[in-house]
Amino acid sequence: CSSMANDISIGKAEPGCKKVDPIIVVDNVTRQFGGLTAVDVKHVEIPRGKITALIGPNGAGKTTFFNLLTGFDKPNTGTWTYEGKDLAGVPSYKVARLGMIRTFQLTKALSLLTVIDNMRLGAQHQAGESFFKAFIRPLWSANEKRITAKADELLTRFKLDAKREDYAAALSGGQRKLLEMARALMSDPKLVMLDEPMAGVNPALTQSLLEHIKDLKKDGTTVLFVEHDMHMVRNISDWVIVMAEGKIVAEGPPAQVMKDQAVIDAYLGAHADTDLGTVAINTIKSPKAGK
Repeated sequence: CSSMANDISIGKAEPGCKKVDPIIVVDNVTRQFGGLTAVDVKHVEIPRGKITALIGPNGAGKTTFFNLLTGFDKPNTGTWTYEGKDLAGVPSYKVARLGMIRTFQLTKALSLLTVIDNMRLGAQHQAGESFFKAFIRPLWSANEKRITAKADELLTRFKLDAKREDYAAALSGGQRKLLEMARALMSDPKLVMLDEPMAGVNPALTQSLLEHIKDLKKDGTTVLFVEHDMHMVRNISDWVIVMAEGKIVAEGPPAQVMKDQAVIDAYLGAHADTDLGTVAINTIKSPKAGK
């Protein structure tokens, strides 16, 4: 644990600890819904080039935190930077253009488009999207060929090439997760944020998704994901950040976090005495409603 912590964090692995090379730095971000404070993060840093898991019981504020960072929601207070650039107030489409791409717990594939057309939509800087250039084929045809070739390469990598001409609506839940992850890579992101990538995925595709997440790291992409499956978190994460009631209550290497009493209390209640690595967290629900 200590060697991994030293490789990622500066000093002791604890809530809000500084990282050796953070890609995201968050300060004093809060989000209230009426009288409920859904997110109250004083300081957190996401390490570059690593796989970081964001965990916590239902209602902890994980998805809301994702929405704030990616411009899908606005905080009441706070600032955060990505690659040193202030993202407070930056809309989601501009965040994506900067190389910070997210997926959703409920997939956002366009059901009435084919798989290959969904992939093409993920590419950026397409000349054919201009109203005037769209009428002049030579201005965009060569670029479309390059985009299509890249899309086909990713579909083969994600074993979706046989579904190339199928409508996205015809895919299974797990295949839609694969499609969404593959489409995210069309823009060559520096950071991929996955919101419960294993939710609703059958066991046959679970291992495939795990391997694709590991491959993202091998390619130099930073990964931040929300997940309840502790087996997955323990086996693929370099770093774990724990949220409870909107706050960061612990962070560190997986083996260390699983034994942290604050984390055990957040999941199982105060005074519980166990190692979360031995518990199927995806079957545990917080009494708090919402997420």
